[in-house]
Parts: sequence; C-alpha cells; structure tokens
Amino acid sequence: MKHLFPEARDAKRTALLQAVDNVRATLTAHADASETLRTLPEPCVQALTETGLFAMKCPAELGGAEADPVTQLEVIEAVTYIDPSAGWSLMIGNGSIALVGAFLPDDAITQIFTGERLPRTAGSFMPGNAVPVEGGYRVTGRWSWGSGVRHAEWVAAQALVMSAGDNSPQPRMMVFPSARAEIDDNWHVAGLKGTGSCDFSVSDLFVPEAFTFDARTFEPQRGGPLYHLGLPGLVINEHVGFALGVGRRALDEIIGLAKSKRRGYAKQVSLADRQVFQRVIAEADLRLRAARHLMLEVFERAWQTVCSGRSPEPQLQAEMRSAATFATDVALEVTSTAFRYGGGSTVWLDSILQRCLRDLYVGASHLMVSDSAYEHYGRALLGFTDVDPMG
Repeated sequence: MKHLFPEARDAKRTALLQAVDNVRATLTAHADASETLRTLPEPCVQALTETGLFAMKCPAELGGAEADPVTQLEVIEAVTYIDPSAGWSLMIGNGSIALVGAFLPDDAITQIFTGERLPRTAGSFMPGNAVPVEGGYRVTGRWSWGSGVRHAEWVAAQALVMSAGDNSPQPRMMVFPSARAEIDDNWHVAGLKGTGSCDFSVSDLFVPEAFTFDARTFEPQRGGPLYHLGLPGLVINEHVGFALGVGRRALDEIIGLAKSKRRGYAKQVSLADRQVFQRVIAEADLRLRAARHLMLEVFERAWQTVCSGRSPEPQLQAEMRSAATFATDVALEVTSTAFRYGGGSTVWLDSILQRCLRDLYVGASHLMVSDSAYEHYGRALLGFTDVDPMG
C-alpha cells in the first residue's frame, strides 16, 4: 500500500507522528521478542511499512513523504523512545530508501519501485570492491552493520571501483536485490539485538550501470531540497533522533522509579527524597533538553540552506556530524546515570534501563558518531580548508 502524505510541512509532521502512535502498541508488544529473534519481528516490520514510516525519507514522486530533516529527527526519536531496536531499524531503512529513491537513474527506479508498496531497503557505506565491465560492474565485498537486511528487498552498498593502473579507486554505490547477497547470521551482540544488523556479502556479482551512482558527488536524480543535504547531512540527523529517544526514555524511567525505590542498609530512604538524586536528574533533564534544542537549530539551519538553493558547506557538514556526536555523548551520560541510580533492579533483563544502556552504547560505537567528528569541526572552526566531514 502506497501512502498519500500531506504536502505542507506541519501537516506532514503531524501525520507522521500520528503514525508513530499507531504503531506504539505493536512495537511495545514485540520488543522482547526482537531480542530473542535478533531481528525486528514481522508484525513490527509490517506496522512500520503499512503506516508509511519506512517511506518517510523517500522522494514524494515515488510515493514517499520526503520529510524535512527536523521532522525525521522527531519521528525517529519518538519510535526509539518506544523501542530502540525499532528506532534504529527505522533510521537505517529510511536512510537507505533515500539513497535508492533519489540517486539512482530512471532505468533502475522503474524496476525497483514496482509493487503496491514501496520496497524495503538496507545499506552500508563500508566499501567493497568493484571492477568495471561492459554494461556495469563486477562487485565483491562483505559489509558489516547491515541493519534491517533480513527484511529488506534491496541493499545499497558502497564499493571502490578498481580500474587497471588506477591508484585512486573511486567510491560508487551499488544497489542490488538482497536475495543476491549471502547474509551471515553473526549478529550476536550486547545491544541493539533486535536490529538484525548481520554482515552480508556478494562475490563477483554483476551490477548494471543503471543500478549504481557516484558516491563522491551524490547528485540527486529526483526529489526536492532534502537530497541536496549531501553527506553526512542527509543521514546524520537520524543518529540524533536515535540518541535523544534512548536518553529521554532512560531519564523518564528512572524518574518514574524514584518514588517507589528505597535504598540504604540501616535506614531505607526513597530515591526521590535524596538531594543528590534531585540534583542529578535536574541537570540531566536540562542537558538533554539543551542538546535537543541545539540539534533542532543546527538541522533547521541546514534545511533552510538547501531550501534557498545552496548545498551545505564543509563547515556546516562538519557541524552537523559533530552535533550528532555531541547529542549521543549527552544521551550516553544521562542513560548511564539513570542506570546507576536504578541500583540492583536495573541489572535484570526485564529492566528497560539496562536495555537502554546496552542499545545506546552499541549505537554510539557507529563510526558516524565517533569522536573524530569533533576533530573535523574543530579544523573548520580554526579555518583549515581541507575539512572532510566524512573522514
């Protein structure tokens, strides 16, 4: 089923957030099952598909919402608050459908977007290798962190094109059916268990030229200003939504627990009555809200930049990525604090606080939000001209 999304920005935001409310019960009911299955349960996949949430970032002319980056951030934040694995899966699914839908040539689009609903996609920027041949490329590679690959019909994977005598291979995105890839059942991890982020690989797979695009220029073939955000701008807001969603859920959980939880050996005192705890949660709330407002300001500025017909300069790209890293760091500190003050009750596997801690630490290990982002933004602030926001 393809969805008709409102065109106006505010109405589109309202519709997407209503869709989050519509999937809340399903995601909540299957959150524990996703940990056991190590992938998103089918009812959750169907709910995110049928409500159009997996189409949030797809070009409107293909049936997607083509939502602005701030709205995307808020939607991913809201889904992550319900279930971090579902939020992460939504984030990757939308990032990859944006790449497939906006940047592939028309010949590929007519073969991919054929059904009653939009295709589900996964992707990875870690490079494999490709060799040019007549009509396309022969691709070989193994890609890790293939989040959502088990429920995806197509994957977008980066490969370095190796030409004879070429000492500087060029990155190119390769799009192929997930059925052509071998999926390694190796997602045995500490957190984000429900994302099914298995490795996938191909060997000497022929990918037609029309199913590829230049990963240096990222020139959109369709769609509006959104697809001129470039990299990392097009995808980095997703990590912000994930981190803020986990951080807020953890803080709300410890606040809800505080009045009933009593600690102490000789004298039992409620956690809520401890002045040190009162100070800690006040500071945590303010820091999380401050980080969120900073994120909204940065990504709104990036949105207004592309709406004015300009692409973000390297300094703004570096700022977006470092802002996402900062939001992740703040959310990690808040979540770690909530876990610690939860005491012994948080160590049990039915505690949402331990899951928030595990999921966010794994999410924070993603290269996109590593502390190298600060270095690139610092170089930009210092006036260096060689800033590479994706470095």
